[in-house]
Amino acid sequence: MLENLTDRLSRVVKTMKGEARLTESNTQAMLREIRLALLDADVALPVVKSFIAQVKDKALGQEVLSSLSPGQALVGVFHKELIALMAGNEAAPPTGLNLASQPPAVVLMAGLQGAGKTTSVGKLAKYLSERHKKKVLTVSCDVYRPAAIEQLRIVSEQAGADFFPSQATDKPVAIAQAALDYARRHFHDVLLVDTAGRLAIDEAMMTEIAAIHAAIKPIETLFTVDAMQGQDAVRTAEAFGQALPLTGVMLTKVDGDSRGGAVLSVRAITGKPIRFVGNGEKIDGIEAFDADRFAQRILGMGDVLALVEQAAKSVDMKSAEKMAAKLKSGARFDLEDFKLQIAQMRSMGDCPR
Repeated sequence: MLENLTDRLSRVVKTMKGEARLTESNTQAMLREIRLALLDADVALPVVKSFIAQVKDKALGQEVLSSLSPGQALVGVFHKELIALMAGNEAAPPTGLNLASQPPAVVLMAGLQGAGKTTSVGKLAKYLSERHKKKVLTVSCDVYRPAAIEQLRIVSEQAGADFFPSQATDKPVAIAQAALDYARRHFHDVLLVDTAGRLAIDEAMMTEIAAIHAAIKPIETLFTVDAMQGQDAVRTAEAFGQALPLTGVMLTKVDGDSRGGAVLSVRAITGKPIRFVGNGEKIDGIEAFDADRFAQRILGMGDVLALVEQAAKSVDMKSAEKMAAKLKSGARFDLEDFKLQIAQMRSMGDCPR
């Protein structure tokens, strides 16, 4: 994501050398490149103006360490402001969600059709049950889209979560209320409620999801948005924010070939924290949003922590230790060992970008 911004930053850093202080003249070119790159990434214009002003204010007059070039010093300022833009002032809960309520904690998923709500419910169910040992129940209130209920049943099964069945002939509010009652009686920790979406915002959809929200009173209401939508994502989030008391945002498809403006715009425009990001189609393709790590990705620093976490989940440590012991003993590395190494690498899935 945001490869264009990364490339522009790299080029300008190379041209800014030999200065002892960041000044108006030697920062102007780089700020211009940052501004153009952000606009090209489809970041909302008010966000770009405010962000560039903050970076300029923090950078001017800053001393440049002997080990750094002015360009590198400005990147440091940019990095800090990028984190502040995406993180805000709120500390994220340990699970990524606020689940501090009498069980079950209800999480309502909202968003347009095609944003990836149903898949995200499955990913979130696996994340909460596997990493945080929560007993999760899922339910679909989407009685309009063909096979929506069946799709959630399948992804819930893949996630190892319980699924509350519903019918296309049922009323969405009644489905949500019945699922909540079932979750209480069967001692579930979390209830994830999938709702219907539309191709565009309409009054009927907003009225229905507001009624569901009023009936089950969720502690978390997540707006699910496709990261490839750019400024359209911001406009949609604002519309949902007027109808619902949103508590956070879940970005999907962040691994796509996208300009990525939604990542930087949604938090600033809506004031709601980004809770999770979804990567790929696999059921475990989800991670709690970390502004620092995401800023490093944007700046082309990679994401070593994400790679380490993925390796810890996927690599067979016993086999790895056995291989290490073999190599230390001086034994030959044969084709069977090579095959095992390739299998270990493939089990990690896609590398974070």
